[in-house]
Amino acid sequence: MPCIVTLITLAAPRLTMFFFWLLTNWFSRAFDSVLWPVLGFLFMPYTTLAYMAAMLNNNHTTSGFWLVLVIVAVLVDLGVIGGSRHHGSRVVLRGKH
Repeated sequence: MPCIVTLITLAAPRLTMFFFWLLTNWFSRAFDSVLWPVLGFLFMPYTTLAYMAAMLNNNHTTSGFWLVLVIVAVLVDLGVIGGSRHHGSRVVLRGKH
């Protein structure tokens, strides 16, 4: 079961966040306010999920493996945003020629 959840999370992080919010109390346990999960949902879903996992599994600290996981999630979020922007600009340039 955890492998299926991990695969779904990698494929659709916002859908996973929605179901975690709907079915569990993990967001209220990991975050002090509602603002950070909402901003994470909109801009950096992988980072939000990794931070939530770190907070719940490591006594509300990010160290060791959990810190590495959060850093990798930030890089993935930034790569997804930057990669799609770059790909979109290439398609527009091809259309003009």
